[in-house]
Amino acid sequence: MAVILYNTVLSQTFSPCGNFLLAGNTYGSVAVYDLQKILSPGEGFTSPLHRPEYHFKLNNESSVCSMVTTDKFLVTGTVGEIHGWEWKTITSNKNPKLAWTIQIPSSRDTLEKTDVNCMFSSEGQLYAGCGDNKIYIFSLEDGKLVRTMDGHDDYIHCIHHSDTQIASASEDGTVRLWDMRQKTCTNMIQPYLSDKASRPDLGKWVGAVSVNEDWLICGGGPKLSLWHLRSMDVTTAFPIEDSGIHVANFYDDRIMAGGSSPHFYHLSYTGDVLAQIPSSSTTVYSAVHQETPFKLLCIAGSSSKIDFCTNFNYRDQILSFM
Repeated sequence: MAVILYNTVLSQTFSPCGNFLLAGNTYGSVAVYDLQKILSPGEGFTSPLHRPEYHFKLNNESSVCSMVTTDKFLVTGTVGEIHGWEWKTITSNKNPKLAWTIQIPSSRDTLEKTDVNCMFSSEGQLYAGCGDNKIYIFSLEDGKLVRTMDGHDDYIHCIHHSDTQIASASEDGTVRLWDMRQKTCTNMIQPYLSDKASRPDLGKWVGAVSVNEDWLICGGGPKLSLWHLRSMDVTTAFPIEDSGIHVANFYDDRIMAGGSSPHFYHLSYTGDVLAQIPSSSTTVYSAVHQETPFKLLCIAGSSSKIDFCTNFNYRDQILSFM
């Protein structure tokens, strides 16, 4: 593989068995890491950086904007397309087989293809938040478009779900809540209008959102902020003052977040900083974690390096994308 001096890792996911980490970059390349070999490198290993088992290229070589894991497939979201790759061909013989492709519907008014910025799967359906302001829902059985959620006025950065509810974050400055059984938005918040969260100098865009039964966490240009779903009021604005937010997730009794900052943060619901992990990237775009078979947190962004944490409170190893 040719040496790339500048690299951005946009997306990551774990294999269904949890033994492999996959990361996708802006050049349409996917790196495959064998986690067992990283955690137990064997005698004679001296390199400070762990390298992938191998790479493979997407057919259209577009940015790997998003990734999601299903039982049978690695699903990659690119520009105008979603691809499904058979896991057994990725993890066993280093010769990934493209199983299917879904084309994102295009508008008659434009020839430009839209980015698939974020995805998740649930109950046999694939949800894709896209650059044309829409959330598309496809059947994983036959790839057909089931329905479209339309309401944002600008492109969607992030979608997340809890039970029957979806939260979406957009460049338009809104977080919208949707019932997974309906097409229309059920509620909306505008963090840039909150005195606690507003940061006019960074803009109104919302880059990340996560939702559970009682709470919603979001951030972008506005500060990372915690919202109570029943009252739709902001309860905590977090002390990450100069950072645009691209990642925000609930984990146990804490919140994990990162963005245009040299650190990745663990925070309490009340705003205390519980951990501050140094980042190899000037901007974090992706963070994934799992509990079994290995407890891991992997943080990636505007770098060819991925920060690897077996204890979620600090970085103990670094992976190289090259």
